[in-house]
Amino acid sequence: MTKKNLLRLCIVLCLCACDSDDSGSNNTSQTSPTFIFTHNWDGTQVSNADFNSFQFTTANGESISIERLRYVISDITFRTNNGEVLNTDVYNLVDVTNNDGLNFTLARTIPAGNYANVSFTFGLDNEDNSQNYLDLNSASFNVPDMLGGGYHYMQFDGKFINSNMEEQGFNYHAIRAVDNPGTNPTFPQDTFFTVNLGPVNIAAVTEIEVKMNIAQWFKEPNLWDLNVYNQMLMPNSTAQILMYENGQNVFSLGEVSQ
Repeated sequence: MTKKNLLRLCIVLCLCACDSDDSGSNNTSQTSPTFIFTHNWDGTQVSNADFNSFQFTTANGESISIERLRYVISDITFRTNNGEVLNTDVYNLVDVTNNDGLNFTLARTIPAGNYANVSFTFGLDNEDNSQNYLDLNSASFNVPDMLGGGYHYMQFDGKFINSNMEEQGFNYHAIRAVDNPGTNPTFPQDTFFTVNLGPVNIAAVTEIEVKMNIAQWFKEPNLWDLNVYNQMLMPNSTAQILMYENGQNVFSLGEVSQ
């Protein structure tokens, strides 16, 4: 082979290598998926237009009205098929009462593609719960210092028809389970939890529906009796752990639109 032909071969090989590298980087598009939070009562869609009227019946048979429903989700996480974990240090207050936070678009981008699992935390883990959030402060989402401080995971308020056939208020408020309220509260169990939505294909533009079945908070594994557990549940660690257990199947993956 002549020196001229050898030089030409080297140039061709170099160009091919450069083309291969550029193709690999350019084929990975970045996207910021949007999460759409919807709510239902055992399959029947619920919005704030359905609030303040007795049109829901719990698994225990109590007729209830919903007056307020808002909750925080955090740390949306994407796990790739090869086990890589992309954790987004974000949180979002979903306020159904005021139609606020129902659509949440990530502020950062992630690579488009197939993900083995998408998950988030219901509430705030202990590290996040120790931070100061001005918007949650303004929304009066705080937990009193005597109960450990930090923030609510959920505020769910309404009325129910009690065993005396009278209207009575309920406050189904989820926080970190706490004992010994006061200057030195103790925490018997963490009650934030991870929601696994499962595999999701994320394209350049993707909307991911997250469905909450509100009825499930009263259903299983703990059949909820509002005549027993209705108010003053924040300092009741037993009630908080029951909520934590019932919450495991409240959320599910809905429609993924692209």
